[in-house]
Amino acid sequence: MRLHLRVLLAFFAFCSAIYSSQAYKPVVILHGILSGAESMSSLVREIEEFHPGTIVYNCDKFSGWYSLENAWRQVDQVRDYLNEVGKLHPEGIIVLGYSQGGLLARAAIQSLPDHNVKTFISLSSPQAGQYGTSFLHLIFPDLAAKTAFELFYSRVGQHTSVGGYWNDPQRQELYMKYSEFLPLINNEKKTSNSTSFKMGMVRLNRLVMIGGPNDDVITPWQSSHFSYYDENMDVIPFIKRKIFTTDSIGIKTLQEGGKLIIVIKPHVHHLAWHTRKDVIHEVIMPYLD
Repeated sequence: MRLHLRVLLAFFAFCSAIYSSQAYKPVVILHGILSGAESMSSLVREIEEFHPGTIVYNCDKFSGWYSLENAWRQVDQVRDYLNEVGKLHPEGIIVLGYSQGGLLARAAIQSLPDHNVKTFISLSSPQAGQYGTSFLHLIFPDLAAKTAFELFYSRVGQHTSVGGYWNDPQRQELYMKYSEFLPLINNEKKTSNSTSFKMGMVRLNRLVMIGGPNDDVITPWQSSHFSYYDENMDVIPFIKRKIFTTDSIGIKTLQEGGKLIIVIKPHVHHLAWHTRKDVIHEVIMPYLD
């Protein structure tokens, strides 16, 4: 009898191990600007330790200075990467994009209207654009926010990833005229891809948008939730912006379906979202199921 019990317990333990390894969906991680896959290693370790058996794809495309290449060029490769990973996992995948990586990941998902991304986690990403000196000085030390439009709203500037999502609230005519990336994926400029861009978003089971007031890099920090400055430099909540009220990319649809999650976490610097263990466990791990 004891032998049978031991065999039975061993069988249950084996089944439990198999279930645990299959319980979590694969996770694709995209790094931020001027960094690479190695910068996301702390997050990868936490996922693998606390969600054992999870397959993690830590994307190493466009590392370092290559992360400044044209946004669409990066999106094309990220899109193909997500498509390849998705085909390996028909049960669905989770995509987490940090900082610029979250914006590129979102555009890649929108460019795949038949994707099988179940959850997209935007981790402190400038989804409504970027306008701030603290961010600029990480890349262009001598460039000021007020005059940056002279570079970014030009053919040369649009060859940089930052130029593609630089959103000067007091130069909106130039933004709409020259910007070749953010106005398109936000469907501010209507194109032949506008419908599919929206389809890619509403196909998600869950959109998790994470940011906080002490980020000190994403400016305004509320851009991580699609809120942004108006021409008077007042931050307009995303629910009052056209991108939501007209449901141009499906954010309203996701909210009405209970699929939009907004996470606001104070006292977290931009470089700590993916490195501080307490932050990882509070704002990321709950959505990796």
